[in-house]
Amino acid sequence: MATPSPAELREGEGKQDDEEEATELESIPYHPPAPPSDLINTETTVDPSYIISLIRRLLPPTIKVNDEKQGQYSQDQKIGSGEWNSADINMEHENEQRMESTNGYEVSLPLDPWEECGCILWDLSADNSHAEFMVENFLLDVLLASLTVSESMRTREICLGIIANLACHEALRKHLFSTNGLIGTVVDQLFVDDSPCLVETFRLLTVGLQGCGALTLAEQLQSDSIMSRILWIAENTLNAQLLERCMAFFSVILESSEDVCSILLAPLIDLGLPGALANILACEMSKLTGVEESERGSVLDSILCVTEALSVTDKYSHLISSNRDIFVQVLSLVKLPEKSEVASACVTAIVLIANIFADEPNLISEASEDVTFLESLLDILPLVSDDLQARSALWCVLERLLLQIEEIVAADSSSSLQKYAMVLVKKSNLVVEDLVDHQPEDSAEGDKDLHKHQKTANAQITSLSRIASILDRCVAARHGASSTSSEEEDEKLHRLLSYCIEYIT
Repeated sequence: MATPSPAELREGEGKQDDEEEATELESIPYHPPAPPSDLINTETTVDPSYIISLIRRLLPPTIKVNDEKQGQYSQDQKIGSGEWNSADINMEHENEQRMESTNGYEVSLPLDPWEECGCILWDLSADNSHAEFMVENFLLDVLLASLTVSESMRTREICLGIIANLACHEALRKHLFSTNGLIGTVVDQLFVDDSPCLVETFRLLTVGLQGCGALTLAEQLQSDSIMSRILWIAENTLNAQLLERCMAFFSVILESSEDVCSILLAPLIDLGLPGALANILACEMSKLTGVEESERGSVLDSILCVTEALSVTDKYSHLISSNRDIFVQVLSLVKLPEKSEVASACVTAIVLIANIFADEPNLISEASEDVTFLESLLDILPLVSDDLQARSALWCVLERLLLQIEEIVAADSSSSLQKYAMVLVKKSNLVVEDLVDHQPEDSAEGDKDLHKHQKTANAQITSLSRIASILDRCVAARHGASSTSSEEEDEKLHRLLSYCIEYIT
């Protein structure tokens, strides 16, 4: 199958957006998320015969009970106490309508019996007991039949959504891999140009790469044609939810067992995953200046999480740290004046920057010449307060950065000294608050993260020593020349200097 151009996919997604706009009420109630790992134990019980009737109604009309070509649908196989009969799929309710409410108005929508039944099963499949009953009554075979014969994108989306929900129940996952032809058919859906279908396909594949059957699925996905299609979708989709699903898929690969990771990561790298991440990151950053900023924060964070995870892999970390486009975009993110909408992404970016600096020390010198970068790092201190890894990374970045700044102010004019000193004074409250909120005694002996606490403490002491050195040099410069600083600035400078000296001693 020929891969469509980016314009074609965008056009397809545009049409999909128009359709969703026109039928918004129809689609909103029927996109249940994947159930959490600790599945909700519902107190309500659905009549098993009702579930059986729903499953019957999903059986494609083209599948006949006596058709010898459909061996798996022979008369010997029944759903519950009834045979699979296409007569059960009828339009007896074709004139019925359902009422949906939006913005205070009642809107009448035509009722599609197949879609209605499918959406109910989609919802019910989030419950473990209901899901088990569905699988016991051949729902997977029925869904496979629908995926095989249906040309409706909505039908495929519902089938994939139900299967993805079933896959979230670990005990049922083995049934997906034992249903002949199901996994191959799911993988084939990657070549469908429909965003909702692709969203559910990636959700299903992401779950499938966890636990039993992961190696089997990895082997089904490893071909260059499939891997290149996945990368193409990630780079070209305009659908935020689909992009997040793609990133979740990449993340699971990086977190998978060594066998699964080795099968899938190598072809992705060979096909250009680092470059694709750089392009996607640049595209998302370009959207942050628009009205979508509040909606793109989670998407941006998902991209950075994949990039950060790749930056610590033994074989491929250099492909991230040496990619200048990634470095430039991450620094641009950190330097955004308003960080509230992208706070989570900024936290991930700090860890990524620390990893990049560890691999490429020459980049520290470049970053240290940007006063805005220092100011932005200090602005992020409150955001990493509750994240031990990110806070440790930030102080390590500050430690490296301040070493370079100390050398700059020692060799440069007093104007550079004043600029850096004023940034430190301006953000002094953030520095002090962070240190007060994380006293050394907070990390007691025996803490499993004791080593990380110690690393952070060492970085803090070194950083404060360098801050004290810069401030001390600034004080001396002001005494030796007429100063234009205010009394308030001088008072803050001396207060921060005193605090640094007291802390490190």
